[in-house]
Amino acid sequence: MISLLKAGGWIMLPIVLCSLAAFVICIERSWSLRRTRITPKHLVAQVWSWIKNNQLDKARLKKLKDSSPLGEILAAGLVNHSHGRETMKESIQEAGRLAVVKLERFLNTLGTIAQITPLLGLLGTVIGMIRVFTVITVQGTGDAGALAHGISEALITTATGLIIAIPALIFHRHFERKVDELVAEMEQEALKMVEVLHGERETLRS
Repeated sequence: MISLLKAGGWIMLPIVLCSLAAFVICIERSWSLRRTRITPKHLVAQVWSWIKNNQLDKARLKKLKDSSPLGEILAAGLVNHSHGRETMKESIQEAGRLAVVKLERFLNTLGTIAQITPLLGLLGTVIGMIRVFTVITVQGTGDAGALAHGISEALITTATGLIIAIPALIFHRHFERKVDELVAEMEQEALKMVEVLHGERETLRS
């Protein structure tokens, strides 16, 4: 592995750093975007139980807000319950937008890595070919070892850049889709709560 990195030249350093950053982001987002953490299964039913039993106080609202992103959105709507249906919906949508920002944390960085690593690999290719033509100009085509070194540098950096960029792009698209699904689910649950509180639904399911 060390010999491969050396063969790729100095451009391998930023490529390797990008790969490490992408790996850490993928692990962190996989853990943070778990459905059980974002939208706890029985949270909506618990909130509805508090409402029916007149147990929803400031302490429980704070606990709800701190419990999960879904809890934060539900709490935003419940705080504005007395101001009417439209105000509740606006509060929920605003909280949803804030939740999106938090859920998309590091995704821009991951997308950037997916875009720049092939370019870094291409830069390595250009540098390797410049090395090859420099050797040809100075020494002719007799030094096969020097020519092979430049060609291998070009190929290694290109391949490494693509090997990192392809999975980074796949995970970036996967996480973006997952965030969209989670946000839609949270807003749907919160809006159902609004409709129940204002008599537009007969029941509220978790």
